[in-house]
Amino acid sequence: MKIGIDSYCYHRLFGEVYPQQDQSGSLLSFDEFLEKAIEMPIDGLSLESCFFPEFDANYLQAVKGILDSAGMDRVYAWGHPDGLERGQNPGAYDEMLAHIEYASQIGAKVMRVVGSSLLFRFEPHGPQLEKLGQQFAEATKIAERYEVKLAVENHIDYNADEILQLVRHVNSPYFGVNFDTGNFLRVLDDPIQAMEKLAPYVYATHIKDLLPVKGVPANEWYFFSCVPTNQGMIDNRKIAEILHAQGYEGFLAVEIDFLHPDYRNQEEQVVRQSIAELRKITTF
Repeated sequence: MKIGIDSYCYHRLFGEVYPQQDQSGSLLSFDEFLEKAIEMPIDGLSLESCFFPEFDANYLQAVKGILDSAGMDRVYAWGHPDGLERGQNPGAYDEMLAHIEYASQIGAKVMRVVGSSLLFRFEPHGPQLEKLGQQFAEATKIAERYEVKLAVENHIDYNADEILQLVRHVNSPYFGVNFDTGNFLRVLDDPIQAMEKLAPYVYATHIKDLLPVKGVPANEWYFFSCVPTNQGMIDNRKIAEILHAQGYEGFLAVEIDFLHPDYRNQEEQVVRQSIAELRKITTF
């Protein structure tokens, strides 16, 4: 299977730092990240739109050229941090539609989208899912014209049954799932059972592995924090096996959001260790 990374692994180095994290001594530009990433032993990149320095057509074509020359598969990732805000932010919806064209311009066949976030997870989900289903159904019609598939991420908001509800509501081959292994655990949904339900609809992935952090309240989202692949609680080998059996054509994208204190400020090492481990476990 193909292996890749999501650019959010380096968010602290891009300057987005959570209150519990250390500032980086030196910042990484998007172009520097691309240069670093294409030298890694990977097959694909998931590029978070929030870190793009601009969306000028010439710049996006230049990014496409770099990825093409490197033979990189790619996903364009829109929606950080709160996406459509459970369907209640019209401005975010319009922004998402605009980014479909940007995804096409960099040559991405899949665009990760976000419906909600942990900010709204304790509000009633029924009205959220109904509104999001309507919005994604309309957006998918536009995405289809660009031949871009939208893939909704479970973003510490919905469980697998709710994500499946969204997919079935839209009912289009141009709408599926960006499956985040860690975020299902964070809503106390079993990632393996989730994958068994959603595998036919998975167009992109975020491969996380997580361990609890001693001293952090269990209701904090980072109670489960990131460790290298196969050093935590998630059976990513089984995740890969299910995807392989389903005929998944995308790549397994390592993603780090909040590093476990045992690996504080070690993004580079954790990414490379995770890539190597995924290579081992995906030799079918």
